[in-house]
Amino acid sequence: MYTGVNRIFDIPRHQQKHYPQHAALASKIDGKWLTVSIDDYIAKANLASKGLLKLGIQPGDKVAMISNNRWEWNVMDIAILQAGGITVPIYPTISEKDYAYILNDGQVKMVIVSDEELLQKVECIKDQVPTLTSIYSFNKLRGIKHWESILDEGKDGNQDQLDAIMADIKATDLATLIYTSGTTGLPKGVMLSHQNLVSNAIACTPRFPVEAGTKALSFLPVCHVYERMLLYLYQIKGVEIYFAESMETIVSDMQDVKPHVFTAVPRLLEKVYDKIVAKGQDLTGIKRSLFFWALELGHKYEAYGKNGAWYEFKLKIARKLIFVKWQEALGGNVMLIASGSAALQPRLARVFHAAGIKVMEGYGLTETSPVIAVNELANKGLMFSTVGRTIEGVQVKIAEDGEILTKGPNLMMGYYNMPEKTAEAIDADGWFHTGDIGELVNGEYLKITDRKKEIFKTSGGKYIAPQVLENAYKASRFIEQIVVVGEFKKHPAALVVPSFDFVKDWAKQKGLNFTTNEELCQNQKVIDRIMEDIKNINENFGSWEQVKKIVLLNKEMSVDSGELTPTLKLKRKIIGENYASIIDGIYGV
Repeated sequence: MYTGVNRIFDIPRHQQKHYPQHAALASKIDGKWLTVSIDDYIAKANLASKGLLKLGIQPGDKVAMISNNRWEWNVMDIAILQAGGITVPIYPTISEKDYAYILNDGQVKMVIVSDEELLQKVECIKDQVPTLTSIYSFNKLRGIKHWESILDEGKDGNQDQLDAIMADIKATDLATLIYTSGTTGLPKGVMLSHQNLVSNAIACTPRFPVEAGTKALSFLPVCHVYERMLLYLYQIKGVEIYFAESMETIVSDMQDVKPHVFTAVPRLLEKVYDKIVAKGQDLTGIKRSLFFWALELGHKYEAYGKNGAWYEFKLKIARKLIFVKWQEALGGNVMLIASGSAALQPRLARVFHAAGIKVMEGYGLTETSPVIAVNELANKGLMFSTVGRTIEGVQVKIAEDGEILTKGPNLMMGYYNMPEKTAEAIDADGWFHTGDIGELVNGEYLKITDRKKEIFKTSGGKYIAPQVLENAYKASRFIEQIVVVGEFKKHPAALVVPSFDFVKDWAKQKGLNFTTNEELCQNQKVIDRIMEDIKNINENFGSWEQVKKIVLLNKEMSVDSGELTPTLKLKRKIIGENYASIIDGIYGV
């Protein structure tokens, strides 16, 4: 079915041949959706490729893009690859110091930014990057070349030269250099070939039963391999891709586009769920009773009718009366949501499925392009609390210490300029050591339990898996973020960032007086109420695992503070340093 799709730039041509769409890509400009046909997409990419060659970009040169999601990004990605260049996507949110490190380590020759703020960041460090010869922008900015000037250069470019370069590019050639955000140390440049990404996109197509002409809304950062690979998959399947205007406009964009599929991280789904429940709390009488009856029913959902005919009958009523509104909130057409990047609470997966919104949790890493395993509805492939079966062509085994090992055509070429790190990650038999701990449920469904390096010991010698605890505690509507601590201490404790909007409403209803977040976090009744939820959840864990004390933090941990990676993973070392005195105070040090 996908004959001839071997390199990334083969993908839009496959789409052109099989799904000649008028709206292949679309972005919102000044309140209106601007669509780009597949013919125009390829034509612009060809012009840009010839322009890059004319401007001196040679096969093997690195071109970085620091940008929000937009159709121009995809055009330039294909253009860079066709010209034999290497695409280096960079997170817009990282520091100038990280920009300088990545641009120097990758020996980047050209940078394309999206807006004025990002331009200023690059301008501040460009003198530190001797290989950097030019900067362009997607937005029209004063004093900087617009990206369309690259297309203009290509209008009288050498098509024969481009054709020769494209013909010479092999599937196993390096296509992109993606710097992992990393929870510790300097970013590592993950080298992914055309084959790595194309094989992963094709292997995932059976797990994403979306048809040509359906619509996808894209808002997770395209610089992350998760969203990027899905964009390739959408193009292979002939799905129209609409890029959200911003993270703040997702709700209105959903109503505009009415997407059939999109990708999400668990935190986004948690916030959607919390907002829905908050609206339910505002209902009165029979409407309120029906809402929470449906919610309770949803939390008990089992796939494939395992709960029996009576449950399915009640669920049908709940969907008609209550859950239909959940669908409407997401545009009304959502068939599938792909969830990744972090663990999804099983109760959320169950209730969304009960509502007819199929959230499919998957697992992977940048180093694996990224998907290793993902749930699916077909073939009894959905099991809550797991990330499903491995995709075709990818192998997984569990090491003696519980670490997940994997190999397959999606496995990276290695870390750029770091042969020692590559040798540490990929053993002599070709198995990649993921650093995650897991198990194969029933011998086939992969379940992630923790990060190998994050498991710690208490002073009593008991092992604690913090991610497992944190994911469970986040079921409390009072908790926005939580970090379990206690290495070499007598028991686990936790730093908790309250869900301020919800907690403030609760506090007002209880007549508690406060004027600042700090006062709220010091209020003993608030602390006790959150601890009540934690104690209830503690019943699911052994006595040595249970969090015994908490401290409330008056501000969220963020990427800007350095406490989260751009993919919102906890930087435990930084958090431990930033809150060392508070942690010591918990244990009376």
